[in-house]
Amino acid sequence: MQHTIKTMLIEKQNFFENPLAKEAYENCRYVNCEFGNANLEALQFFDCHFTNCNFSLAKLNSTVFRDALFKDCKLLGLSFEHCSEYGLSVRFENCNLNHSMFHKKKLTKTIFNNCQLQEVDFTACDLSNSQFINCDLLNAKFDGTNLEKVDFRSAFNYQIDPTRNKISKAKFSESGLIGLLAAYQIIVE
Repeated sequence: MQHTIKTMLIEKQNFFENPLAKEAYENCRYVNCEFGNANLEALQFFDCHFTNCNFSLAKLNSTVFRDALFKDCKLLGLSFEHCSEYGLSVRFENCNLNHSMFHKKKLTKTIFNNCQLQEVDFTACDLSNSQFINCDLLNAKFDGTNLEKVDFRSAFNYQIDPTRNKISKAKFSESGLIGLLAAYQIIVE
C-alpha cells in the first residue's frame, strides 16, 4: 500500500535526476520543478498544483492526476492518454501543451485558459462542458470527439469537422465559424 505525502511545498527540484518516491501526493505545491523526461509511472497526485514546472516528455503510464492545476507550465509532447482513468481531472492556465495527446480521455468540464494547444490530439475524447479560453488550437486534432456544450468563443486557429464530432450546443464566436467550414474547402472573403 502506498504512503500518502500531504501538504508540502516543493521548490526547484529536478525529478528526472532525483525521482519522486512511488507514493500518493495530496495537496502538494510544486514550484519551478523539473519533471521533463522523468518517469512518473503509477504516481498519484491529488489536489496538487504545479506552477512554472517543465513536464515535457515525462512518462505518464498509469499516473493519476485528480483535481490537478497546471499554471505557467511547459507540457510538450505529453501522453496524457496513458494516465490512469481513475479520477482524471485537470486544469491548465497559461500552459504550453503543444504536441500532447489526450486520445480517448474523459475530460469533461476541463478548463484550458490561455494555452498553446498546437497539434494536440483530442481524438475520441469526451470534452463536453469544457472551456478553451483564449487558446491556440492550430492543427489540433478533433475526430470522434464529444464537444457538446464546449466554449470555443475566444479560442482560435481550430478546424473542427461538424460531421465527425459531436458539437451540439457548443459555443463559437462569429469570427471562429470559419474553423467549422474548413472541411468543406469553402472560400470565405
